[in-house]
Amino acid sequence: MADVGEVLMSVLSTIRVPKPGDRVHKDECALSFSSPESEGGLYVCMNSFLGFGSQYVDRHHARTGQRAYLHITRTRKAKDDDNNSGSGHPPKKKPTRLAIGIEGGFDVEQEQYEEDVKVVILPDRQEVTSDDLATMSDVVKERVSLSMAGIMAADSVSHTLQVQQWDGEVRQESRHAADLKQLDNGLKIPPSGWRCEVCDLQENLWMNLTDGKVLCGRRYFDGSGGNNHALLHFQETAYPLAVKLGTITPDGADVYSYDEDDMVLDSKLPEHLAHFGIDMMTMEKTERTMTELEIAVNQRVGEWEVIQESGTTLRPLFGPGLTGMKNLGNSCYLNSVMQVLFTVPDFQSKYVSNIDKIIDEAPSDPSQDFKTQGDQIGIAPRMFKALVGRGHPEFSTNRQQDAQEFLLHFINMVERNCRSGPNPSEAFRFLVEERIVCQQSQKAKYTQRVDYIVQLPVPMDQATNTGERAKQCKLRMPPTVRAQIPFTACMAALSEPEVLTDFWSSAVQAKTTATKTTRFASFPDHLVIQIKKFTFGLDWVPKKLDVSIDVPDTLDLSALCATGQQPGEELLPEVAPPPLMTPDVEVKAPVLDDSTVSQLCEMGFPLEACRKAVYYTGNTGIDAAMNWIMGHMDDPDFSAPLVLPGCSSGAGTTPTESLSEEHLATIVSMGFSRDQATKALRATSNVLDRAVDWIFSHLDDLESMDVSEGGRSAAESEGGREPPPGPRVRDGPGKYELFAFISHMGTSTMCGHYVCHIKKDQQWVIFNDQKVCASEKPPKDLGYLYFYRRVAE
Repeated sequence: MADVGEVLMSVLSTIRVPKPGDRVHKDECALSFSSPESEGGLYVCMNSFLGFGSQYVDRHHARTGQRAYLHITRTRKAKDDDNNSGSGHPPKKKPTRLAIGIEGGFDVEQEQYEEDVKVVILPDRQEVTSDDLATMSDVVKERVSLSMAGIMAADSVSHTLQVQQWDGEVRQESRHAADLKQLDNGLKIPPSGWRCEVCDLQENLWMNLTDGKVLCGRRYFDGSGGNNHALLHFQETAYPLAVKLGTITPDGADVYSYDEDDMVLDSKLPEHLAHFGIDMMTMEKTERTMTELEIAVNQRVGEWEVIQESGTTLRPLFGPGLTGMKNLGNSCYLNSVMQVLFTVPDFQSKYVSNIDKIIDEAPSDPSQDFKTQGDQIGIAPRMFKALVGRGHPEFSTNRQQDAQEFLLHFINMVERNCRSGPNPSEAFRFLVEERIVCQQSQKAKYTQRVDYIVQLPVPMDQATNTGERAKQCKLRMPPTVRAQIPFTACMAALSEPEVLTDFWSSAVQAKTTATKTTRFASFPDHLVIQIKKFTFGLDWVPKKLDVSIDVPDTLDLSALCATGQQPGEELLPEVAPPPLMTPDVEVKAPVLDDSTVSQLCEMGFPLEACRKAVYYTGNTGIDAAMNWIMGHMDDPDFSAPLVLPGCSSGAGTTPTESLSEEHLATIVSMGFSRDQATKALRATSNVLDRAVDWIFSHLDDLESMDVSEGGRSAAESEGGREPPPGPRVRDGPGKYELFAFISHMGTSTMCGHYVCHIKKDQQWVIFNDQKVCASEKPPKDLGYLYFYRRVAE
């Protein structure tokens, strides 16, 4: 074997020192989830700065010829005091601050490691330590030492993806505080004995800092809280700031800005309170602050402890399919979704069984390859998270996200990356039939659309324990009794006809009432059900419904199978509604009520959605437009530009040469011809989501296409090919069994925590990030996303 010094000299030209902007992967293998803590450690190429586990470094050497690697190993130090009493348990130290990773907040595990670093030369794996370098020539010692130091000092790619701290109590100074207008109305507020001036409530009271009005706070989704009188007062007067009575102390108080829609700081609060006779220095706290209320919610026994199965000794599990995933800082939504997806045979076959082929075909930088990263289910999915979130305004951040939205985002990525070969997302894809019946003419219209998730409504009025909950509200007790909703009531709400009050009927050429019924046109191999727990309150603030639903282990949806056009049933004529146009026919812009559009935009809805709401409700006012928005928020083209019949941006005007090849390929991968994909994109201004919906709504038109959109003549099209294919969906019996569910803890999808339970070999297993244990009491009634698989007949 050659002298190691001579070997280093021979490869010295390939050893680089990291420069600003270089991506250094020193925490995770580019081909697996191996890390410096894994067996064998991590080998970082000293030329490309890609990291590889012990099982893959030889393969990288063989493919690239690179020989010098920095070998990093870490050994976990034993903790003197472990604050967690068991898997899934909340920290023993009670949090006093709505924060993560800082004093007083919720604890975050901070591991301590001993680290060993040396250079390894392949293929013989000759080792060079820092002591060895000291005996070598100056030129070798300088270059190698600088490279080692640069790699170790550089921020790893994963470091930029992690959030170590989050403080929910950091509040900003209100823009209204400095120059707040206060009325000289002579009003003086007593130090106690407050009541709402409208409804006489004696708790959850807020004093407006402009006029001194004492009014109750917001009503919560379960009927508790106030009656919205403070909010209504702001909407009538535009007086922005209010202080929560009972929270005033010499140290401060809860101040809310209705205009800024957030808790804020008021640096002039003592002066503002003194205006109404309140001496801040003598006040004592008598009500829980909003922070204390939220901490109480985050700790309440109904969610965090039950879902994580705290209070029981959970048996840790190990082995294939039982590997946990580290939380990278609000990445539990990703961990839970990926754990479930990789129990589905289609995803295992595509990304696990095929691993050798995937790695052999991986590009020079595997960290940017979807197929390679899709294979990885293991310890800390930093590269995978960075890849699937790249370019997305939410999933590229470290904020908490909605697991359902991420699931759809990931399925969309799978669709784009599986244009040839097996597509595992087909396991979830199904067709929905929508039947709309005009109540005036009794004629019907049938459309089909593709979907991946069933969104199940939660009818709160069907709770079986309303009496017990009403008793708590009457006694002004905290709402600890969870609403119990029968699953059958949710299914009934899903299947019952929806009344459309502003339906334009082509049969009567006018707006009238119609009913819409939704049924399954196909049943997928695997069915995902989302419980619609997140909704809007009366003040349009997002709310989470705290409900218990008796979700069954088996499900039979046969009764919801679509039947198509009924015998003797007449169809509505295919005539488009007349657009709202100005009298000047040369001007194609719609006449829209700008004030209504502005009001909707101020509520936070996208501009194009607001324009469509006003257009499709015929400028009939804010209430009608708001109802339209709430009824179409789940539409895939909700935020897409408004396209009008006859407008230059309308259907059929997008030239073929401007169509996105990526969009064309995505639609073709779903089983349609290029001609059909072209027609769909041209009909929807090249918007992919709208094109997919359009193509499923016009299957009959596509099957009778007599002119090819791809450049061939009609005769060539008719005589030279088979009939156009339909959508590529699987179908079978609508009988299913539950095999997994994802649960959410917290008040919003933007905060809190996700865990998943998966049934493996007839045993329920809880995956709580990297903790994997046998489940003792799976909380199936508190899930958010439920996953079913078809039961063979």
